[in-house]
Amino acid sequence: MAHLATKLAEANIAYHTKDAPDLTDAEYDAFKRRNTELEALFPHLKRKDSPTDQVGAGPADGFTKVTHAVAMLSLSNVFDDEDVGEFDGRIRKYLGLSADAPLSYTAEPKIDGLSLSLRYEQGQLVQAATRGDGAVGENVTANARTIDDIPHKIADAPDILEVRGEVYMSHSDFEALNARQTDAGDKTFANPRNAAAGSLRQLDSDITRARPLRFFAYAWGALSTPLSDTQIGAIEKLSALGFQTNPLTRLCDSPADMITQYRVIEQKRADLGYDIDGVVYKVNDLALQSRLGFRSTTPRWATAHKFPAELAWTHLEAIDIQVGRTGALSPVARLTPVTVGGVVVSNATLHNEDYIAGRDSKGAEIRGGKDIRVGDWVQVYRAGDVIPKVADVALAKRPSDAVPFTMAEVCPECGSAAIREPGDAVRRCTGGLICPAQAVEKLKHFVSRSAFDIDGLGAKQVEQFHTDGWIKEPADIFTLRARYGVGLQQLKNREGWGEKSATNLFDAIDERRKIPLHRVIFALGIRNVGEAAANLLALHYQSWAAFSKAMRDAAPGNAAWDDLISIDGVGAVMAQSLATTFQQDAEWASIERLIAELEIEDAVRPDTSHSPVAGKTVVFTGTLEKMSRAEAKARAEALGAKVSGSVSAKTDLLVAGPGAGSKAKKAIELGIEILDEDGWLALIGSS
Repeated sequence: MAHLATKLAEANIAYHTKDAPDLTDAEYDAFKRRNTELEALFPHLKRKDSPTDQVGAGPADGFTKVTHAVAMLSLSNVFDDEDVGEFDGRIRKYLGLSADAPLSYTAEPKIDGLSLSLRYEQGQLVQAATRGDGAVGENVTANARTIDDIPHKIADAPDILEVRGEVYMSHSDFEALNARQTDAGDKTFANPRNAAAGSLRQLDSDITRARPLRFFAYAWGALSTPLSDTQIGAIEKLSALGFQTNPLTRLCDSPADMITQYRVIEQKRADLGYDIDGVVYKVNDLALQSRLGFRSTTPRWATAHKFPAELAWTHLEAIDIQVGRTGALSPVARLTPVTVGGVVVSNATLHNEDYIAGRDSKGAEIRGGKDIRVGDWVQVYRAGDVIPKVADVALAKRPSDAVPFTMAEVCPECGSAAIREPGDAVRRCTGGLICPAQAVEKLKHFVSRSAFDIDGLGAKQVEQFHTDGWIKEPADIFTLRARYGVGLQQLKNREGWGEKSATNLFDAIDERRKIPLHRVIFALGIRNVGEAAANLLALHYQSWAAFSKAMRDAAPGNAAWDDLISIDGVGAVMAQSLATTFQQDAEWASIERLIAELEIEDAVRPDTSHSPVAGKTVVFTGTLEKMSRAEAKARAEALGAKVSGSVSAKTDLLVAGPGAGSKAKKAIELGIEILDEDGWLALIGSS
């Protein structure tokens, strides 16, 4: 995930800021989807600089900056028909709609160009801005005025109207432009998207004027008056105001209709005359869009159905086992190199022993129950994965001497027993601190960006220092200056180091001695405790002393344990991981040595006094009739409330719908205030 964060950040700058992408669209989607899948599987490992929280890239030098009145967000992606059904299912679940309730969507081509926002005041074009990082873009007003598809003045427009769409270049115009560039001895463009982006973002608007740019309108930002009460109606209104809108936009009444329109657009793709890379689906009802709202960087009410990646067959040469930070033994397929989606692939993830055996985590068949063996011919795909997966096995080509795979029962790194606990999908090394693979991976995690983030001390340096015996545990990092700042073995004398770089590293380490509580908790690398969980724990306990004492004391059934699992987002599995770590003598001794080197800043809860439920712990139970549980939770948290999954003495309010059971009974016993759904909506000023 650290690799993905770096790779995608670099790709965003190359694509959005420099207009010189170093990844293909399929490659970028593969990295992005792999990161999304990892975060879905391991939400506790989500990074502070997660690619899912990033939109585009910051504005380039040379342009004045524009802060968008309404953020320009990116879209989530789906890649197959099943994903489309799941998208519809998530929408219905969030809104509390039944499977047969009417719900329509629009489907439109996803233009492969550069996003642009046009601001009109009293019908006059006053500003044009690129998306930038979603919050701040580049002022390209002079350049936008040179595009024929963008009107300078529109009649009967709202007083304030921000029209959003895509600047693109047709295939024929692209070919003609490259021919002119060649004739003039200038650099040619790799594809129409690069040409469009590079043309719009010229500092000299005369250059932009000479480039054949076009514009499709498909959305809006700030409005003084609504365009319509539906997405399709708003698009029709934009067309009536004089903007080019895509003629392939259609209204769909079901996922099946959406997929049908996807197929229609896919079949017409080669004949459109401009580049598209998928189809965008949006909930048609704008009131429902408003209810659905947004995640950090994407709307809940829209998604992009990307065109499929390629498949390829190759030979499985070996299955290797890698040991991760938590001791997990992960099998990896070593393949005869093959090109898939424009990228040479030599490895594929095999997840765990069940996956290799042709079963999912619940025992159901995958790949038709075909197992995977060394020597097999396998079909691999990169549909959103940076490390490809195995899609199929050619049993007819299986060697006669191929044997079923047997998972190692000892750690290949330290020889300790590798056990699979009930309910766990993977085997794990029991070596703990004595396992070099776990030790070095934990140290890499400790210095990662969302943890201590020590300038000059990255994964490469940690690995080398660990190999040389300079760093065995996190506390050793903070004694480096004392041990290797002077004497015969000075850091400055190592290859690749000098006096200045060594001093800079020591200073950077000292700067991290004072550090916020949530970073310390995350940096410890406790299994099941990721960045989000570390924040929750820090806000709950607020100080290291309170947190560490609670973890040392916690045991199923006692007060410290009950308090721990009462935190929304903390369950018994995470609680057990925390307690196990803090209650093992060796682990605790290592933590104490680290803490002795630090000044840990207490966590401060934000001021949420503006809300009638700010700072209160709220529990929802029973069936809510006017909104889904997910929507209720989102509203409560937006008002500063803490939503818990269980009733305890710390609960301030129970919202009980029909069918409330044991939670309501316990609330009565504890004297906790209980409201029905109408009472809750009245309290928060909603209806």
